[in-house]
Amino acid sequence: MTANGATVLEFEDYVRTRQDALLRSARRLVPDPIDAQDLVQTALVRTFPRWHGIADKALADAYMRRVMINTRTEWWRSRKLEEVPSAELPDATVDDGADQRADREMLADAMRVLAPKQRQVVLLRHYGQLSTEETARALGMTTGTVKSTLHRALARLRYELEHGTYGYSRMEDVCAA
Repeated sequence: MTANGATVLEFEDYVRTRQDALLRSARRLVPDPIDAQDLVQTALVRTFPRWHGIADKALADAYMRRVMINTRTEWWRSRKLEEVPSAELPDATVDDGADQRADREMLADAMRVLAPKQRQVVLLRHYGQLSTEETARALGMTTGTVKSTLHRALARLRYELEHGTYGYSRMEDVCAA
């Protein structure tokens, strides 16, 4: 079987085994059950072309949840809003999200210094929003190991962001200048 055919079968197997969990995650994001099904389907359609790029398939659920969150945010932003007159003018500055995107890029770059297990724990706990216990089960670790690994990983990230070439400085440093 070709590599592409194997990828299709692997993705189909993932969808078959994880569809109920994905739907539960979607129901936490949108109240309507039909919208939750649409959200899962949209996330699957967006994930399939990138499936081969997910090196650690154990993190596929976290990746899918992130795609669902981003999709839900896009849906929310694209909804039609009625204009409402106001006596006050809005602020002249517009937050276009560029700062947040730059921060995410910087953090993703800094995460490359972490050991694979540390990276997995950080991704599941903070991006996947799993509890300590869920993370421990997903990675086959004890909760204590998850906690200590997360503590060390966050300390390393903090150090890299403060002392690396990322240009990050703590707010106290900025205020003292």
